Amino acid sequence: MRGRAMALIAICLAGGASAHDMHQHGHEAKAINQALPATFVASNDRPFAQLMNEAMAIMDRDMQAAPINGRPEHDFVTMMLPHHQGAVDMAKAVLINTNDPELRNLALGIIAEQQNEINVMRGWLARHTDHKEKQ
Repeated sequence: MRGRAMALIAICLAGGASAHDMHQHGHEAKAINQALPATFVASNDRPFAQLMNEAMAIMDRDMQAAPINGRPEHDFVTMMLPHHQGAVDMAKAVLINTNDPELRNLALGIIAEQQNEINVMRGWLARHTDHKEKQ
């Protein structure tokens, strides 16, 4: 599936995608998104590649569904939240699949830093969403 998606992107970038191709891809993406859980759960019951694909698909879905309003600051934050969560999810997936101390340390650092940034962005949204509506 990933190879097909990459091929479709290449066709689109080259300007060669037909409306039918895009419509078919839309149906495939919708089916995949419907099969995804609401949030990522790292588990040893699935292969690492499947965990990574799931984390990426959830991140992509949630970025596309981000509530944008045309304000660059707001839209940046709402789209970055799922992007950062995706990094946390991928780091969790590698933690349960490796004993390499360097990569475990990197993954733990990613989780800590990205979670901190998620908290900063949530705080920013809480402070600025009401501000925009009052203007």
